[in-house]
Amino acid sequence: MHLGRTVFPMNNVMLGFVGSLAAGLMTALGAVPILIGKPIARQWNDALLGFAAGVMLAASFFSLIIPSIEASTALYGAGAIPALIAAAGIILGVATIYLLDESIPHQHFISGREGPDAIRLSKIWLFVLAITLHNIPEGMAVGIGFGGGDITAGTTLAIGIGLQNAPEGLAVALALRSEGYSKFYAFAIAGLSGLVEPVAGLFGAGAVGISQSMLPWGLTFAAGAMIYVISHEIIPETHRHGHQKAATAGLTIGLVLMMFLDVTFA
Repeated sequence: MHLGRTVFPMNNVMLGFVGSLAAGLMTALGAVPILIGKPIARQWNDALLGFAAGVMLAASFFSLIIPSIEASTALYGAGAIPALIAAAGIILGVATIYLLDESIPHQHFISGREGPDAIRLSKIWLFVLAITLHNIPEGMAVGIGFGGGDITAGTTLAIGIGLQNAPEGLAVALALRSEGYSKFYAFAIAGLSGLVEPVAGLFGAGAVGISQSMLPWGLTFAAGAMIYVISHEIIPETHRHGHQKAATAGLTIGLVLMMFLDVTFA
């Protein structure tokens, strides 16, 4: 991530919105197979979710944490301060999604219903709330990438998050179909779930656009939030049916691909 490639802040905000919108729409694209073909094998679904986890993991470090340290170093010089900001931002991101996870009723793939009064809500809305939680940090990451003024880094993040949104959208649609919902309804909910990303992207881009000193915090906050989702939800789900090897292969491919994109187009 090169901090010198900047444009007018308002353009950054709009690019953050458009980039996160494009990434979010990939959720709907990923759910298209539910409309036109028979469900894919569970092993392939777990491998695709592993791929999504790998992309998010690589993006967290190569596109968010490392650029955050670089931005902090440019602002405060080398030493402990950049490391402390990165550590604090990651912890804040993890803590925020954890608190939302505990406060908002939603449906987990593995542990079932969580949050206050979860039992009173229909399963479809619990799924929607869970997906919303997952997509917030992804949209923020893209928005912050553009909001920091580095168009190349923002574009790379948008591509990476979009790539991992596709298998996530398919997984959501398959989960809803397994609960008895029609394929069109499952596709619609999976697609709509991605639309929270441009909202989060707009917020993230706007926040770092106010002050460049917010950029290191925003980058690591988004990274911490994504790391929580990877560890708490995606990886456990990929191992639930005994397809750990396929999931690990998918994770490795996703991580390497996102790393390649970030390094090549940085």
